Order: sequence, then C-alpha cells, then structure tokens
Amino acid sequence: MSYGKMNGFAVIKSIYKDKDEEGFAKDTELIIATVRCYREGRHGSKRWLNLSAFTDATDLFRFRVIPDIAITTDYVIDYEGERFKIISVENVKGRGMYIEVLAKKVEGAVG
Repeated sequence: MSYGKMNGFAVIKSIYKDKDEEGFAKDTELIIATVRCYREGRHGSKRWLNLSAFTDATDLFRFRVIPDIAITTDYVIDYEGERFKIISVENVKGRGMYIEVLAKKVEGAVG
C-alpha cells in the first residue's frame, strides 16, 4: 500500500453520551485522529467473497497504524460527508504497519 492509493481523508471519532447543565443526555463527538486512507466499496471481487461472514460491511478502509492509539469497534469513521460504523479492525499481515477496517455505512432515519 502506498500513499498514492491512500488518496482520501478519514476522520475517526468516538461518540459518547454526555449530560448538559440541565441534565439532558446528548451525543458528544470526540475526534480521535484524521488519517489518509484507502477506501474500497463492496463489490463482487474475490476479496469480498472471502469476507462473506461480514454481510453487514459495506466498505473497507486501510490506513497506517496510528502510534499510541488503538482503533476499536466503538469508533465511527467520517469520510467525504458519509458516516461509517466500524465492524471489524485487523492488523494487516500482523506487521503493525497498516490497519484494515470493515465498516457499515450509517443511514439516517427519515421521519
């Protein structure tokens, strides 16, 4: 994976419930990191066929490991105005250089 393929920017966020001064719960977003990434949408390739266990995954993201930050399934990714919930996190080939994330696109409810 080279920087040439990593042509998008993703914002990794943590969303948690917080109470305001009146005691009402609200969602608070905390930016964990902004990274260059490679995004691959779901399609009929052999790679996606092998990932059939993750039927909910709509996109795959790859980016460099961020020192001292552990990416977990509690985070979300904002990419080009779209939000993705992280389903799975994997260290590519166990070398500690790249992280591969399977994510599901979050659709807003209307009504």
